[in-house]
Amino acid sequence: MIAAVLAYPAASYGYALTYPGDASVPVRTVDWLRDIGLGGVVNAVENWWFTRHPPSSAPPPARDLPALGGLAVNGPGPRPRNLAVGPSAAAGAGEWLPGAHSGGGQVAEYTTFIQPDPAHASVVAGVAWLNQSLVRTQLFSGTKDPGGPGPAAIPDEMRSSLVAAFNSGFKLKDCNGGYYLDGTTVAPLHNGMASVVIDDTGRVSVAQWGRDATMNPHITAVRQNLDLVIDHGAPVPGLDLNPAGHWGSASNQFQFTWRSGLGTDRAGNLVYVGGTGLTLHTLADAMVQAGIRQGMELDIHSPMVMFNSYRPDAPGVGPDKLLPTMPANLTRYLQADQRDFFATSLRSRPPTAP
Repeated sequence: MIAAVLAYPAASYGYALTYPGDASVPVRTVDWLRDIGLGGVVNAVENWWFTRHPPSSAPPPARDLPALGGLAVNGPGPRPRNLAVGPSAAAGAGEWLPGAHSGGGQVAEYTTFIQPDPAHASVVAGVAWLNQSLVRTQLFSGTKDPGGPGPAAIPDEMRSSLVAAFNSGFKLKDCNGGYYLDGTTVAPLHNGMASVVIDDTGRVSVAQWGRDATMNPHITAVRQNLDLVIDHGAPVPGLDLNPAGHWGSASNQFQFTWRSGLGTDRAGNLVYVGGTGLTLHTLADAMVQAGIRQGMELDIHSPMVMFNSYRPDAPGVGPDKLLPTMPANLTRYLQADQRDFFATSLRSRPPTAP
């Protein structure tokens, strides 16, 4: 009898460990615990651990900061203004470094870092700015979550123009969000939820579904996750209260952990923010500092927060992580992944691209 009782969890855990798609053993284990109904226990452990281990108030060591050498700060074409930083910020904070160049020679991506938490100077958030006139964005479904249409890895034909690949949001059942891709509704879309909306030109908007965006024939993808964090350039009310679990489980907002966010600036360019030691409040502060006017939280915790930059215009250069401390590897999303993700590519391939 005991053997029979133990057989099912053992078999289901074995299935979780061998399920197709890239994911570490710890990630597979946590996902399995949630799948068998122990999500509340996982949330309680995470709250206990991450709220009791605040980041250091000392300046960040050099190894935690992006390398600043080798590239000019300015590049051809439109570029964002340097971000305002405090007097004690590390050298290079808020200064943009150019990344991939388009076929016309303009810079499609700039990156920088900021320190958004005055009480914890060691906290570093990476920021990536993507010119949506020069790049197009696609949503890719994971093998497991949500398991929708299309490939679960960046296809070979996209790699010669690939600019960036980065994480999406919570698992759908953890955020109760909707998911639509290429004519297939994998999970119903809900009014009021923060949504990454991609149209048939590959342009992204971040919207409150039902207020800022509704379904139309030009939409190719919608990925929902929780509620908006930034609305009209300011943090939305209630982030420190998290009423009714609008931003994850109760007390999730107080965890010092890896967090990521996505939004658009005043000119409609795409901006990604990600770093460790962030609470929901300091993530929101970082997003505002980065110039986001409309923004949402993406995924949290290690190793879910990941942003890789590529240089299709400069063979042999890169790829690079947005922050050197980001835990996943540089080949993530080049092979099938269990979780959905976003990737951007150049609209016009550079002449030197293979």
